[in-house]
Amino acid sequence: IADAGIIGLPNAGKSTFLSATTHAKPKIADYPFTTLVPNLGVVKIAESEFVLADIPGLIEGAHEGHGLGDRFLGHVERTSVLLHLLDGTEKDLVQNYKIIREELKQYKLDLVNKPEVVAINKIDAIDEKELAKKKKALEKITKGEVFVISAVAHKGVDKVLFALSSEIKKNKKEEQKVEETNKKWDPLLG
Repeated sequence: IADAGIIGLPNAGKSTFLSATTHAKPKIADYPFTTLVPNLGVVKIAESEFVLADIPGLIEGAHEGHGLGDRFLGHVERTSVLLHLLDGTEKDLVQNYKIIREELKQYKLDLVNKPEVVAINKIDAIDEKELAKKKKALEKITKGEVFVISAVAHKGVDKVLFALSSEIKKNKKEEQKVEETNKKWDPLLG
């Protein structure tokens, strides 16, 4: 479906991010489940181009079909890299992160092994101390860099796009290696 898929709880700013980074014009509103089908857009960053999908918001129980989640998770399956967006105005980002990760795992274990870029969105709506605290807590859990962005104000967005582009390139190289290895393997010779 796309090179990268944006995942997160409803109202994390997934459609806003897609709109800010591509020519796509998804419906954007301040209520859960505005997005009911994936929206696609083409991102152009430096010399790279990739397709980005705005996956409808996932909720707890999505793997069991809650909020049409099993259908939405099927779309996640067909992307090579994930952008996990979190609403910075929410109280417990670590818990919100864990909810989505658990839904991915419950739906299909290998989904949690997909390359993932994590970003806190809506940073223009929270103070710097609170943001720093939330970022540190998430980095402890994710064991990696957590980006801080405002899709609306286009702050920090390019860093996320470069990170996604880099992950997509790495993933394509790995896929090529597997393909080349499979071509070299002769079923008669072993």
